[in-house]
Formats: sequence, C-alpha cells, structure tokens
Amino acid sequence: MKKSLIALALVSAFAAPAFAEEAAPASAHTFTGNVALTSNYIFRGISQSQNKPAVQGGFDYSHSSGLYAGTWASNVGWVSTKDNNSMEWDFYAGYKGTFAGDFSYDVGALKYYYPGNSNGNSLTPDTTELYVAIGWKFITLKYNYSVSKYLFAWGDQNSAGADNRGSGYIDLSANYDLGNGWGVQGHIGHQDVKNYSNASYTDWKLGVTKDLGFGVVGLAYTDTDANGCGSASNAYCWSGKGSTAKDVSKAQAVLTFSKSF
Repeated sequence: MKKSLIALALVSAFAAPAFAEEAAPASAHTFTGNVALTSNYIFRGISQSQNKPAVQGGFDYSHSSGLYAGTWASNVGWVSTKDNNSMEWDFYAGYKGTFAGDFSYDVGALKYYYPGNSNGNSLTPDTTELYVAIGWKFITLKYNYSVSKYLFAWGDQNSAGADNRGSGYIDLSANYDLGNGWGVQGHIGHQDVKNYSNASYTDWKLGVTKDLGFGVVGLAYTDTDANGCGSASNAYCWSGKGSTAKDVSKAQAVLTFSKSF
C-alpha cells in the first residue's frame, strides 16, 4: 500500500504541471493584421482607384467580450477636394456577439479619412457613419447611416447649401463555405445620398474565393445602375487629378489576393 501511495504521489507530482499548462486560460485579447493586392478598389460598386490596382492593409483588435477596434488603408484616386491626397484611411470600433444559436449582431462607428490639405472646397470627403448589422448563419443584413455633414463630398444637387447628413447604405450579403478552401459570395446594396438623388444607386456583386494556405485569392464581378459616363447626370464619371474622365460605376471583374496574420 505504501508503494501504491508513493507511486500515486510521483504520478501526481509529474502530472500536475502538465495539467496546469493545458488548463491555462486563453488570452481575452486578439490582435490580427491583413494585407491585400487588388486589380481595382471597389467600394459599394464604385471604383475608388480610377479602375486601377490598389494596395491595402489594416490591423484589428478584438476582446472576448465582443468589443473590437481597427484601422485600414488603401490608395485611392478620386479625391479632388484635397491636395496631396492619394489614400483613404479608415478607423472603426464596435461591439458584436451572437444570440439564439445561429444569429449574430454587430453595432459600431466608422470614420473614412482622406489625408491631405484642403484646396478651398468646403465639401470635405471625410465621412463618419454608424452601422448596425444582423446575421443568420452565412447571411448578413447591414445598414450604414451617415452622421457627418457631407457624404464623400457630394453636397447639394441643387446648390442650395443643404448637406448629406442622414444618407444611408443598406447591404444584404451572403458568404457560403463550399469546403476544401472554396467559398462563394453574393451581395446587393443600395446607396441613398440625401439631397443628391443623382448620386443614389444600387450595386450588386457575385464572387468566388479560394484559400491557398499562404493567402486567399478572390475573383468577383460587380456592377451598378449608377449614373456613369454617358448618362444624363454623369454623377460617377470622374476625372480625378491629371486623368481623363472614367466611368467608375461600370461593370468590373476584380481579382484580389489577401493575407491575414
């Protein structure tokens, strides 16, 4: 019996540290990063890079409670209300969680910032939105509401001095995992620009992704019914700086490579 007790004591002495290591709680804090190369930076169906390639990347922090914050940036080619601008820099924070099994929710705020010097135009492109989303399995419905004076410098269609506060974007999207690293995605959204109806439009997207292990490749087709070049208002026929007019709302096939770390 003494031998049994001694053996048990020895086993317990060696097993205790291993058990303690396995039971160590995971950190409540998570930090991640991401980089991407894309043939065209498309945002809500509209090219932000004048139909040219873009380099993008960001960092994210999340807490086990559901709180999160992050930043993301990309080169752009459309801002004409600021000098020395060639990038978009976003900041966001929010809270998300799950309920009733397969349902999720997400609420937060997002700031789109375009560095550069004002060239005298009072219609700043810098924009702030609040958002709320609800999801079910692979389907998400999201609504963004603009609280800044101007939405991406649109201003007033009738030049009466009105602003764009209260503009909204509603987005229904689906991302389905096919297995073996393959996925498909679909999206339809509508942008309402307050006091500038010619800039309001609907956009849609269909795409496929493949996880290669060292990164993800995506190919997507996007299109809109926006007023581009040749339409009555030409709202999305943009010239940018030092370039000829381009239809940034037309149908596009976009190839993207992304990597998270």
